[in-house]
Amino acid sequence: MHNLALALHNKGYQITGSDDEIFEPAKSRLQNAGLLPEKTGWFPDKISSGLDAVILGMHAREDNPELLKAKELGVKIFSYPEFLYEQSKNKTRIVVGGSHGKTTITAMIIHVLQHLDIDCDYMVGAQLEGFDVMVKLSETAKIMVIEGDEYLTSPIDRRPKFHVYQPTIGIVSGIAWDHINVFSTFEFYVEQFKIFAEMIPENGQYIYCKDDAVLQEMSNTANVRAKKIGYGVHPHCIRDGVTFLNSNGVEIDGNKNNAIPLQVFGKHNVTNINAARLVCEAIGVTKKQFYAAIQTFKGASNRLELLIKNETCAVYKDFAHSPSKLKATVDALKEQFPKRKLVACMELHTFSSLTEKFLEQYAGAMDCADVGIIFFSPETVAHKKLPPITSEMIFKAFNRSDLEVFHTAKQLEEKIHTMKNENTVFAFMSSGNFGGMDVKSIAKKIIEKPI
Repeated sequence: MHNLALALHNKGYQITGSDDEIFEPAKSRLQNAGLLPEKTGWFPDKISSGLDAVILGMHAREDNPELLKAKELGVKIFSYPEFLYEQSKNKTRIVVGGSHGKTTITAMIIHVLQHLDIDCDYMVGAQLEGFDVMVKLSETAKIMVIEGDEYLTSPIDRRPKFHVYQPTIGIVSGIAWDHINVFSTFEFYVEQFKIFAEMIPENGQYIYCKDDAVLQEMSNTANVRAKKIGYGVHPHCIRDGVTFLNSNGVEIDGNKNNAIPLQVFGKHNVTNINAARLVCEAIGVTKKQFYAAIQTFKGASNRLELLIKNETCAVYKDFAHSPSKLKATVDALKEQFPKRKLVACMELHTFSSLTEKFLEQYAGAMDCADVGIIFFSPETVAHKKLPPITSEMIFKAFNRSDLEVFHTAKQLEEKIHTMKNENTVFAFMSSGNFGGMDVKSIAKKIIEKPI
């Protein structure tokens, strides 16, 4: 929401806003733009009939006093996705959906278009190097690239967000059950992606990962009107810790070996690259242009993000929290560094991951880790009003009795400090913050620790 506020401010709109809590970096960024509210909280007196519109955040409640006042006055109310559609309804809308990889694929497409000076609007859910804001809205761009989350649009609109965007080109990267507080069964969850695929118009394109068995079956049975294109893992190899794409005979910068070096790695990322390539080709980017641009892509913030490294140790941070994301990240690190010990530390933080019924979905997700550490906060479980979970439930769910389970940041830090760093890769994976632990500071201490 704060990125949207900044984007509209940059576009010349008069923007005001409210929230009950504002955290960093949103707080400083809003303050620097002169948009930070004087006080936190809700102030219905600020809502008047003179407003052009109110944009409702996903986490606002139905009884929010400002929302009720806007309804009473008949002010136009948009959800976040509705407003993005309104701003892009006359553009080609590239909507990237899927249970995993959508942030990275979206970021790859935006990166390539920026590299080629192709004007586009966008919305992506992570910070990208070289971009000030993660939402851009303009009058001139003919294309908008949107990360299409399947979560609910708003408290008063129960549609998945990616349905609201009405894609011209739609991508689905994979289907792995998540958000069980909203999609109570796997079949209901899959149905949302089928609806998405069937929304794409006849003159559009539906691009999907054919290596995903569930997605392949859904794509075969869905009534897809658009041109249907399946993709898989891009041909690649790993040499001396660097992943190279096979460019299929496309010569880049005099490189006649057909090997395109990447700054990202992992089977999931080279699969994501194939999705981004197909999208870019659909809007006129040549293979040569794409391969030249993707070499400089460093990844999105918190997506296999390298925090620090030396000759014998590296520390990564990742957003992985769902079973499929966790497995993809752990497997990628082990494949990239097969001769190093992998210490994988993951926080159970989301509603789904802290639910006993859903925990069994994590079976095998940490199998490639030499050392597996699970962190969860009982206070977070209580805050989400969920039944308590135990270490025994976690051992059973992950099918690993040698996992170590911690409940406080202090306990976890003490454990990390006892571990050797020689010939080791550490991975910290969470959509939370490990109970307030400063991961960057911990990473620095890991590297500086004497061998």
